[in-house]
Amino acid sequence: MDTAFEAMKREAVTDAGVLRYHEAGDGPPLLMLHGSGIGVSGWRNYRGSLAAFAKHYHCYVLEFPGFGISDPVAGNPVGTAMDSVVRFMDALGIESAAVIGNSLGGVVGLNLAIHHPSRVDKLVCLGGVGPNLFTQPLSEGSQILQDFTEQPTRENLIRWLRCMSYSPELVTEELIEERWQTALDPDALESIKSMYGKEAFAERLRVLTDTDRPPYWAMMHKVVCPTLLAWGREDRQTPLDMALLPMRSIPHAELHVFPNCGHWIMLEAKDAFERVTLEFLQR
Repeated sequence: MDTAFEAMKREAVTDAGVLRYHEAGDGPPLLMLHGSGIGVSGWRNYRGSLAAFAKHYHCYVLEFPGFGISDPVAGNPVGTAMDSVVRFMDALGIESAAVIGNSLGGVVGLNLAIHHPSRVDKLVCLGGVGPNLFTQPLSEGSQILQDFTEQPTRENLIRWLRCMSYSPELVTEELIEERWQTALDPDALESIKSMYGKEAFAERLRVLTDTDRPPYWAMMHKVVCPTLLAWGREDRQTPLDMALLPMRSIPHAELHVFPNCGHWIMLEAKDAFERVTLEFLQR
């Protein structure tokens, strides 16, 4: 039986609520952190690749607060997500682990490596980290997410799903229906609005000019662990130019670009993603 289907659904009780996760495999700990977006979850991000990683690692697919699965907490989802990882590791007695983070999950993993360096052995960021250098700050994918916060319709969901992938065939009716079923969860809607709504975008621009609160990517030189930056060449959510500053700033960073691939590397370039990531983690 595929290890992914043997993954156990579990709960970790913390002082700020219950964190839910899937667990599979044996070996060194590997945290798998999901991205943001419409109807997203850790299980949906990683269920297809969990079997490959569970052959070598004790995998934990964590569900962040605010996405309709783990208990919600107050605050910005990026900040609360990092706090939830620390709470999760403390609850399970995980001193340090390798981390794979997709998009938001990569930002969370990067912040964890900056502020809690002893807890991250190796880091894999699947798109999402760094600033836009040559493209507009509000990418095509983020613009559609903003449209969804204003009008949470099935049509806007489909527009966003099609923007995430290079290959149209990835957006099936099954995927659309699965995402739509959870897209209108109040916690998930509030989470998306707090990251991609018009007010959130205005706040993001304000932070960029606030010298008292430097953005996380201004502190990437503090990441001491080996880091793999993985990007889809055709990413329309977090365009490839975002990879340039982290590639240059993180001391032990390397970049792998997957051709004919959008934002969802683990789905659209599944075999290559698993091969490249496992080689990096096991090196």
